Amino acid sequence: MKKINRREFVVGSLKATAATALGTALMENAEARTPAMEFSQIKLPYSYQALEPHIDAMTMEIHYTKHHAAYIKNVNESIAAEKISFSSDKEFFMNASKLSAKARNNGGGAWNHNFFWQCMKAGGGGAPAGKVADALNAAFGSMDKFKESFGQAAATRFGSGWAWLVNDGGKLKIGSTPNQDNPLMDVSDLKGTPILAIDVWEHAYYLKYQNRRAEYITNWWNVVNWEEVAKRLA
Repeated sequence: MKKINRREFVVGSLKATAATALGTALMENAEARTPAMEFSQIKLPYSYQALEPHIDAMTMEIHYTKHHAAYIKNVNESIAAEKISFSSDKEFFMNASKLSAKARNNGGGAWNHNFFWQCMKAGGGGAPAGKVADALNAAFGSMDKFKESFGQAAATRFGSGWAWLVNDGGKLKIGSTPNQDNPLMDVSDLKGTPILAIDVWEHAYYLKYQNRRAEYITNWWNVVNWEEVAKRLA
């Protein structure tokens, strides 16, 4: 075996140390370049005034540019500050019980509103047809009974929150969640894949309807995007 003198040993050690340091730096730089999960705000699918007279333009503009935008900003701040490393919003919500209040509430607000905007459209409403009508009639007896049950869930949600139609293992269910919780969260009593939702926070209706939540819910049916519901049932 070749003997290594002191000089060769020192030089070899220095090279090994440098290689290790370089490898560590490359790994750290790679991690730094890997973007953390972020929530983003979808482009509103219609103009602020498109849902009038049922939802007024000022409410829509404030709701989208102030409330929703704040949820997006705040949850992404939390993800960065708390080093949240989940790879998807699904994983994020499946671990909601482990999140800080700021991350959970703002993450819910970010996702819920993206979902909500797509539940509505200009010239929406009316009676659904095809598979949506068939599914609702099969699950709830009739369209009228579905609307009654959904409206009751929305009207009786104490304080702020949401009412949902979800698909839970092939079964359609109606329920509500408080604050910015949603049925994808592990903390939610209502479980399932969201199909339809209505926001019953006061900021969603107060400028036009003041405290008349029931009137807002009744008029909201005139803007429901049944085509989007059909996609989610597919």
